[in-house]
Amino acid sequence: MFCLDDSLFRHISKQITDLTLMSNENNSGITLKDYTMNIYLNILAFFENLNHLTIVSSPINNYPSLSLYDLPSTSFFSSILTKLRIYVLSFNDCLALLDGRLKQLTKFTVEDDLPNLKSFSLICYTNTSEYDNQVLRLLRRMSYLKELTLYLCIEKRPTFVDGTHLHNEILAHMPQLHTFNFYISMQNEINDSTIRLSNNDIQRTFTNASYGQLVCTVDYLDNFKIIRKVICKIFSLPFTFDRLERLSNNFPSILFNNVTHLMLWDTIEFEHEFFVRVARAFPLLKYLIVNNIRPPLWIFRKPPLDDYYSPIVEYPHLISLDLSFANSYYVDQFLNEKKTILPRLTKLNVPYNKLESVTENFTRNETRRNCAQVKHLIVDNASIVFSEDVYRYFRSL
Repeated sequence: MFCLDDSLFRHISKQITDLTLMSNENNSGITLKDYTMNIYLNILAFFENLNHLTIVSSPINNYPSLSLYDLPSTSFFSSILTKLRIYVLSFNDCLALLDGRLKQLTKFTVEDDLPNLKSFSLICYTNTSEYDNQVLRLLRRMSYLKELTLYLCIEKRPTFVDGTHLHNEILAHMPQLHTFNFYISMQNEINDSTIRLSNNDIQRTFTNASYGQLVCTVDYLDNFKIIRKVICKIFSLPFTFDRLERLSNNFPSILFNNVTHLMLWDTIEFEHEFFVRVARAFPLLKYLIVNNIRPPLWIFRKPPLDDYYSPIVEYPHLISLDLSFANSYYVDQFLNEKKTILPRLTKLNVPYNKLESVTENFTRNETRRNCAQVKHLIVDNASIVFSEDVYRYFRSL
């Protein structure tokens, strides 16, 4: 990738201070270690005058995340880089980037604060149980922050992070902070003795006016008496993030104008009206995952009269749909053009037997239109060889 011995390219690379790279390759066969060693570590060595670096993936092919595990602290080093946007494998890799190797981003040491850091954003989509041990400890060293952005998914914490906690443990230690954008999701298992808090119980802890507008939701999920969980979400408004995880039936009637990635997850059935609400609330949605194995109760009897007159749902920008863990009802909900229109759908992930059933062995006219533009069809059984009927039905494969 990098022409290290080419004098012309070396000369050009020295002039570049702001670089955005997009990976369009299919990187499925490349290990994290090889990608880190051959790509990431060479970027800062080759473009030695970089101040800003952004690395993004294409809509279809994701690039391997940066993994600094078992590498020396001199790896991915720069004394002048001031802005970095990159995907990392784990929260530990995020912390590694703040250990001093990127001196203009931070001067992190165990004992010292970060007096030069005025703006900090921590976005972690994977669950972490290290909020108290790692995240809070890190934030305590940022007493001069003016802008803070947090996107955290916390698990295995005995109590919720609420307004009182945020004020006492974070905001009280940042007197200069004037902008605080956050999304914090908390997940715990529950039992019969668990005290059940409501949305309003959490909302009442946010009495500090500095929070501005915010939303609190609490969902108690009873998955057929097998897995019982509570998920609490708190987030500031307007919602500035492009991703929202585990949205349930219990979501507020507001616009999420920035969200392009969404996962729907509940142990209570989704009705057609729910998907109407989702389409209206997320006008720029591109990537959707539906996790719900419970169909509406009425499918076992005559559907309600309202179902015959429900509006058709349209997702004009949706390009990727994952129904891997969805009931067949939801496969029909999205592929049936009498219920949903997906004019740009190019990637579909669905169990083969459910797809075969809903499309009536790839002959059903009502589901043909939403399958016409699909270029990437992913099924649960990789050994399945698609028949000619499948290719005729998915004519863009």
